[in-house]
Order: sequence, then C-alpha cells, then structure tokens
Amino acid sequence: MSQEPLARDAQVAAFRTAVLEKLTYAVGKDPEHAFDHDWFEAIALAARDHMVDHWMDHTRQIYRKSQKRVYYLSLEFLIGRLLYDSLSNLGLLDIAREAMTGLDVDLERIRLLEPDAALGNGGLGRLAACFMESMSTLGIAAHGYGIRYEHGLFRQAVVDGWQQEQTENWLDFGNPWEFERAEVIYPISFGGSVETRHDESGQPRQVWWPAETVRAVAYDTPVVGWRGASVNTLRLWRARALEELHLERFNAGDHLGAVAEVARAESISRVLYPADSTEAGQELRLRQEYFFVSASLQDLLRRHLNMNPTLLNLHEKAAIQLNDTHPSIAVAELMRLLVDQHELPWDTAWQLTVDTLAYTNHTLLPEALETWSVGLMERMLPRHMQIIYLINAFHIDALRAKGIHDFDVLRAVSLIEEDNGRRVRMGNLAFLGSHSVNGVSGLHTKLMRSTVFAELHKLYPERINNKTNGITFRRWLYQANPPLTRMLVEALGPEVLDDPEKHLRRLEPFADKPAFRKAFAQQRLHSKKALANLIQERLGITVDPEAMFDVQVKRIHEYKRQLLNLLHTVALYQAIRAEPGTHWAPRVKIFAGKAAASYHQAKLIIKLANDIARVVNNDPTVRGLLKVVFLPNYNVSLAESIIPAADLSEQISTAGYEASGTSNMKFGLHGALTIGTLDGANVEMCEQVGAEHMFIFGLTSQQVEARKRSGDFGASSAIGASYRLNDVLQAIRGGVFSPDDPARYVGLIDSLVPYDRFLVCADFDAYWEAQRRVEELWHDPQQWWRSAVLNTARMGWFSSDRTIREYAGEIWNALE
Repeated sequence: MSQEPLARDAQVAAFRTAVLEKLTYAVGKDPEHAFDHDWFEAIALAARDHMVDHWMDHTRQIYRKSQKRVYYLSLEFLIGRLLYDSLSNLGLLDIAREAMTGLDVDLERIRLLEPDAALGNGGLGRLAACFMESMSTLGIAAHGYGIRYEHGLFRQAVVDGWQQEQTENWLDFGNPWEFERAEVIYPISFGGSVETRHDESGQPRQVWWPAETVRAVAYDTPVVGWRGASVNTLRLWRARALEELHLERFNAGDHLGAVAEVARAESISRVLYPADSTEAGQELRLRQEYFFVSASLQDLLRRHLNMNPTLLNLHEKAAIQLNDTHPSIAVAELMRLLVDQHELPWDTAWQLTVDTLAYTNHTLLPEALETWSVGLMERMLPRHMQIIYLINAFHIDALRAKGIHDFDVLRAVSLIEEDNGRRVRMGNLAFLGSHSVNGVSGLHTKLMRSTVFAELHKLYPERINNKTNGITFRRWLYQANPPLTRMLVEALGPEVLDDPEKHLRRLEPFADKPAFRKAFAQQRLHSKKALANLIQERLGITVDPEAMFDVQVKRIHEYKRQLLNLLHTVALYQAIRAEPGTHWAPRVKIFAGKAAASYHQAKLIIKLANDIARVVNNDPTVRGLLKVVFLPNYNVSLAESIIPAADLSEQISTAGYEASGTSNMKFGLHGALTIGTLDGANVEMCEQVGAEHMFIFGLTSQQVEARKRSGDFGASSAIGASYRLNDVLQAIRGGVFSPDDPARYVGLIDSLVPYDRFLVCADFDAYWEAQRRVEELWHDPQQWWRSAVLNTARMGWFSSDRTIREYAGEIWNALE
C-alpha cells in the first residue's frame, strides 16, 4: 500500500477522534445521544483547533517580523456560514466528510444547521468579508473591526406579500468560532462637557467629562486564508454597562430601574442599522458608530505601543481603512486620542492621522453620505465636535492663505453644512482626514471626482484613486458550486484554484467545444434543480428547471430598480397572453432582498412583487411560460444556492448610482449572462467579458446627469411613446394585481410622472428590447452556452485577491 493513502487514513482517523473528543469534553454529549446541533458544534470546534494552530503561528510571525498591520473598520461583516468555508480553506473538507461518514453523520445535513452570522446587510458587508479572507490568503497582517450584533439585521418574513421584520436570533446556540476576550475591555464615553485646564508648562489642555461610559468587550474570530496560508483576526465589540446591576436601586424595589443602564448600554450592539426615522434612532446609530471606532482605535494604539516606543511612526506600522462613511468619526477620535490622551502637538497628530487613515467611498447618493446634526454631535460627542470645528477652521484658513476666497468653494468643502440646519458632513471629514480616498469601480471613481467630492478633488487632485471591487473565489466558486469547480480543475489543472486571475482565461478555447458547452449546461441544470426544490419547499411554487432562471437578488432600493424588472414582468405577462403565437422562452423571474425597516417605498415594491407573483403563477393562460418568485430572508447561504443556478443576471441600476456591485461578478463567474446598464463595475465587466456577451441597455451616466440637471426625467414622454409601458402602468394602478385593495399602487405609479428620479420609465423600452435579445439568444443554445463559458473564463480579474494587492501596494504599503 502506498504512503499517501496511509497518510490520508491517518488524517481521517485523527479528525474523527478530535470530533469525538470535542463532543464528549466540550459539548458534554455521548455520541449515541447527540443531536445534530451537538455534532455541528463538535465538528466546528475540531476545525477551529486547526485554525488556531495556524493563527498562533501567523501571529508570532507578525510580531517577529514587526510586520505592518492593516486595520479594516467596517460596520458590517457579512461572513455567512463558516464551517465549509474554514474546512475548505484548511484543506480538510473531504477529510471531515469521510471522518463523519465513518460515524454515520451526514456532514451536508449538519452544515445546514449553522446560522448565517447576522453581521451585515448586503454588498458592503460581503465585500468586507471577502477582503478579510483575501488578506489572510495573501499573508497580509490584518485585523477586521466591527460590532458583534446580538441580533444583527432583521430576519425577513413575507406575510400576505408584505415584508415583516423579525428578530434574527443567530446566537441562540452560541458561536463556536469566536473567542471572548474578557480581558480586552475599553471605556467608551458619551455626552457631558469639556473643560479647559492648563498643564505644568502652562499649555491649555481639553478635558472631557463624560456623562455616560460603557464598556467595549472584544470577541475574536479567526479568518483563515486559502490552503491555510495565514489566519487573521476579526475582532468584534460587544457593549456592556459599567455595572451589571444597580444594587441599591434593586434593593429599594426599583427592579427595572436597577437594570436600565444595562439595557441602554447593550442596545448599542443589539441590532444592525436601527431605524433612523426618529431622533432616538439617529442617536443610537451614532452611538454604534462611535462605539466601535473608539474601541478599535484604542485597541490598535495599545498594540502599537506594545511593539514601539513612540506613536510618531504609527503610519509606518499601521494602515487604517474606513469602509464607507460609517467609521468616519475615526478622524476626530484618532485626533482626540493623540492630542488629549497621548499629548501630541496638534500639527503632529493631524499629520499622523492623515498618513494613517484611508477612506473607501461606496455611494454617490447624497443621503447615504452620512451627516449628523450639530446639536446631536454636541450633545453626544462634545469633544469631537470641538475637534471637528478646529479641523474645519484650520482647513478653511489654509485655503484662504492660498488665495482661495470663493464663498461657494469654501462652503462646498466645509465640514459643516449650513443649508438645511447645521450638520456635520462625515464624507468631507473622512476625505480631509485620509491620505487616500478610493472609489470601487472605474465609473464610480470618475463620478466621485466630478460630483460629491468635486471641489475637494480640485484642492487635492492626487487623493482620489480607484480600487475596483472583487470577490473571493474560494467562497463564491469552490464552495458554492463544486460541480463547476471540478469541471475547471479537469480542464485547466488544479493550479486554477490557486490563481484564477492567471489561469481562468485558459478556459476560453473550451467555449468552442460542443462537449464542454453541454457539460457546462448540465452542471447549471444540476444547480437549477436544487434551487427549484428549495423554491418548492419554502414557497410551494413549482418551477421548471429547464426554463430560463432570470434573477435579481440584492437590497431593495429604488435606484437598483427592482420596479423596472417588475414592470417588464407585467409587460411579458400581458404579451404572453395577448400574443400566443410568439415563440416565448419559458422564464422564471426570481427576486430576493430586504428593504430597510423604515423604507416604505421599498417595502411596497416587495408587496408588488408578491402580488404579481400571485396573479401570474395562478393564471392558466400563461401556460407555464412565466413564473414569478420572491424568496424571503436573502442572506449569504441563500445566495450560494441562487447564484450558481442563474441563467440571467439582472444588474439594472440607474447609470451613475451603483458604486460597483459584487453580485454582478458572482453571477458572471458562474456563467450567467448579464443584462444591465453601464453602471458601476458593469463597465469593467464589459471590458473584460466583451459587450457581445452581455445585454447592455439604457441611458448612460452622462445622459442621466443631463436629465437631473434639466429637471425633466422624461416619464410623461416615455409613457406617451410606449403603449406597452402605458398598459403596464395602468394595469398596476388600476388594481389588476391588488383586487383586495385597488388603490394600493396608485401613489407608487403616480409618483413616476412628476419625479421619476431613477428613470424607470425612460429606460423601459430599451430594457424591453434588451430582454427580447435575451430571448433570441436563449433560443440559440449553442451561442448562449458559448457566451456563458466565456463569462466564466473572463472573470478572473474580479478576484478580491487582485483588489487587495492593489490596496496593499498602492494605499497601505503593506506588501512584503
């Protein structure tokens, strides 16, 4: 017998033994009486032991080399299930599967018990998770910093077609991947007043006397890279009160008052994105952002000083990346820590702050570039408001000293907005306090320079740069689609798993091989059958796996234009009934995504999707040519089922509004063809894949901007010129899809005429024609599957490894 099988047998036996030991001594269960969740915890703990071995080795190496560290601050980390992710990256997945088979335990069944960590909402949090994994894969010393939400974002249920928000109890059974660091605690303060005192040398010092202080407690999750290359740390903060119980109040009979401070403190890490439609909600969101930023900065400064005698080289040893505007209070907080606590001169502290911080912008929507009322900031963070005023004053003075006196320019670059009540512009603060400000696609970065940061860009022309987003292939190909992964390895060799950016292009000649195209279509059909079964189980709707799966899954927002897709759905429904002689392609329209709890219009769009589905799916005249599905509670695990099964990827945002998108990359990697606008990373996808293998339509960003400037969004003329669009709008408005409440969608439809801000009507006819081209190509399967293979072959550039190399080399200076 060869040595290799013996080694593998030994590995399988060792893993099986480790699981049994964890089951007995950590879970406290006998194998004969263990439930599935007991097995999950035992397997996870056995896998975690392997991660810890790599983790310790990597950490020692970082300290030994005095390696520069990257600190990634993000309000979201949408990490998804970790069992298969960790086992796969450690090279233990097949070993674990074989080990558990020997115990009559189905690892696939056990995997499904793991809840998705409720630490994010959509693309922002998923990007952060991809970046953490890529930094581990590339050996970059990194810490992710965020909040350990007790409930995270809500669990979405759909009741009578309406979204209902339910508590997401992802921690009910604990979290076997994390380590509580009870010794890592930092005080986080709010409110109070600031007093000027003089030190021994007579210099004035600002002393903050807070009214409230909470504790930030650290929880660490190891993040393992591909083939166990290295393991970094995701450190999440939980909020705790200084005292768990006010004993005097309790003994006096005030049992609720005795724990009131506990409830107030712990609300900080309770849920992700509390509704900010009230003043209390806005205050809680600001408390969340400052809480995790302050804890993270205190932590990294402590780590730096443990290794270095001074903070003056902070920028040489640490790079801090702000993921969107949420952590931008870091500019003021780092200044506070450097000036007030470490007593550095203002100018020195400011230079260190700018040299250390970098800011990623993810949106051009003015309402998403956070602003906080000056009143709220002064009440919650009085010292920070002083610092922001000082930063602003020094900045404006410096501009005037350079001869810049134009009032409009100074107003545009000010940190304080005066137009609609005095507010702090957090985007401007992040821009001024960072040495690098990057967009996340070529178009987005170009528009940043000409729109939201136009005047700041003129003053600092070298500061804005582009880093187009990417995705980790380990999660979104190898784990999500094993059949396609096996095809790629058989065709290109195992090296494609290690460097898809380099090797995936070698798949291009296979697009012209009929046998390979057939096999490619068969692996897609395998995924579609699995998704069809899931749809049947969850919704009771039967769909045909042989039909085209037309998919739009993303956060529900008007600029992402799920409404445009629904208008097309109705138009297609009407056409199928009216034109039975046309050779229609059978199609399943699949939607998924959550609407913000206070976003009425988005929730109404979800209801419309479900109303349309109810009518279309129950109409026998459609003859099965069209089905509509809305899958509730979209998360990473559901995405892993949907994306490999998609034939058509809907990326139809209004041009100039989507910063990048990453679902477009995931769909393209699996060979789905994209129908979309020239928006976000769709532009780069066109360059990589070729426009002839996509379905591009609609107004360009320049044309959209011209419509916005003119104030004429063209809805009336578009409706007047398109009988099809008019018929669709009248049907929805007239209650065809809402007979129980005929007026339900009157406001939604009527709002399009005066203010079709996202140009749904203007792009409708172009979208319809693009969808007709989709149908034509679907009827030519040889060409469809040729384009599908080429989509997969040309997606290697969209690896998050490539993106992180660019960050590390061009922003962080963290490549060895």
